[in-house]
Amino acid sequence: MADLVQAMPEMAAEYARWFVNRRAYTRQSDRPHPESGRHYYYRPRRADGQEVPLTGQDLESHLAGEVTIGLYAINPRTQRSKWMAIDADYKEAVEDLLKLQYELGQDGVQAALEQSRRGGHLWIFFSKPVLAKHARRYIHHLASRLSVRVKGSGLTEGIELFPKQDVLEDGQFGNAIRAPLGIHRAANRRYWFYGSAYDLASQMVFLRGLNRVTEAQLEELVAALPEEPKAEPPPQRYPPAPGRRHFQISEYIDLAECRKVGRNWVTQCPSCREAGRDRGKDNLAIAVDEPQKYICWAGCTREQIRAALGAPLPVANLL
Repeated sequence: MADLVQAMPEMAAEYARWFVNRRAYTRQSDRPHPESGRHYYYRPRRADGQEVPLTGQDLESHLAGEVTIGLYAINPRTQRSKWMAIDADYKEAVEDLLKLQYELGQDGVQAALEQSRRGGHLWIFFSKPVLAKHARRYIHHLASRLSVRVKGSGLTEGIELFPKQDVLEDGQFGNAIRAPLGIHRAANRRYWFYGSAYDLASQMVFLRGLNRVTEAQLEELVAALPEEPKAEPPPQRYPPAPGRRHFQISEYIDLAECRKVGRNWVTQCPSCREAGRDRGKDNLAIAVDEPQKYICWAGCTREQIRAALGAPLPVANLL
């Protein structure tokens, strides 16, 4: 135990090189919420409201099991990440993660499987930070090829990818994931990586020995993928009558409540909502520069979307 305490600063520094993409972080509450009983994550702040940046001491405390932190995937200055994490917590979660792990291995990508409360996390590490959009595209395609569902495309169950965004705008954080090797406050236990003894020193040796994917290797894998179809909204079949302007969906949806992802505003599809879908609130994309252009990634037609908004298409446009 004394040796472990003495080695902790060096261990935390190595951990930071593997996992920390930026100084912003979250911390899991030590005590459960009085109503929900859940241990929520929050961004620590000082008394004056300023956010507290992550330190080496925080990482030491996390590894020692004194606190539990969550890490963000993307550095917004570069739009790059040191790792890709695949989170699955549904009935067939481990089976799907093992399928992905095997196919990744066929591509020469070594992925480490971590335990979780209801499934697992599959981690891919890069030799140096890579563009988040490249890592996401590669995993999205692999999941599609294996018929592994990706949560957020009109589905309430499926894998979640971290990073969840291709790019972050200034001031955005993206989504944090529980940092490995700490103690989950709700379960009061550590969740280890498979493939090594269940102690901190052995786990660090295991992670140190993993093959890191190079940027050139990832770019080669992405270049081999089929070209993505362009998700263009269906063209208007009829031009608007003289003196009548195009339908503006932004007049029916509050863009202040939407998330900006790349060149689109993203929010819940009104038609999906009526059908009890899109709980992730990300099926509807609205072009930032041309808000008359919109599309539902789950396949709802413009007729269905406009009807759900109470602004159905004129009868002439339906003929």
